[in-house]
Amino acid sequence: MSVLPLVFTSGWASGINAYAVVLLLGLFGLTGVSDEVPQTLQRPEVLIVAGVLFLCEAVADKIPYVDSAWDSVHTVVRPLAGAWVGALLAGHSGSLSDVAAGLVGGSTALASHTVKAGTRMAVNTSPEPVSNIVLSFAEDLGVAGIVTFAMFHPEAAAVVAAVLLVSGLVVLVLLVSRIRRFLRRRAQRREERRLASHLSGPPD
Repeated sequence: MSVLPLVFTSGWASGINAYAVVLLLGLFGLTGVSDEVPQTLQRPEVLIVAGVLFLCEAVADKIPYVDSAWDSVHTVVRPLAGAWVGALLAGHSGSLSDVAAGLVGGSTALASHTVKAGTRMAVNTSPEPVSNIVLSFAEDLGVAGIVTFAMFHPEAAAVVAAVLLVSGLVVLVLLVSRIRRFLRRRAQRREERRLASHLSGPPD
């Protein structure tokens, strides 16, 4: 059976929370839930690092504006993680080339990361933190659910991931005006901090 559905699903999930994907896949392989998980993801040091970074993301994701800063940093990390996991899965199964799997995993992760980052920008136009917390929990549960589902029903999970990805992109288009407002506010805050720093500097 081709590993492509699992690569696609793990790529989508990596764009939302790459550390959760690595941690879950590693644990599924280590406990014998699935034979599709390569040994690299089951190594103790990989699981420990993924677990620590997952906890860091779990906290950062629930704090307004910090979540968007975290997303900015992970614009590179998540697609690379999706490509890495995809290539490992393909190399382990032998049913798909590593390069093709890396491209699928990385591009899918980039697309879902774009949806996540854009949605967070839109949410941050609201001053209350509740929406950030609710959205973060929903993302974590969604990633855990889809990755777990993919272990037993990879094709069906890939269909669900595809529907979520397309739906997210549509919602993102509808939220463009709110995202622009967020970017203007962030630029304004930076300018205010720059002026405050200039005014509070030592006199000539």
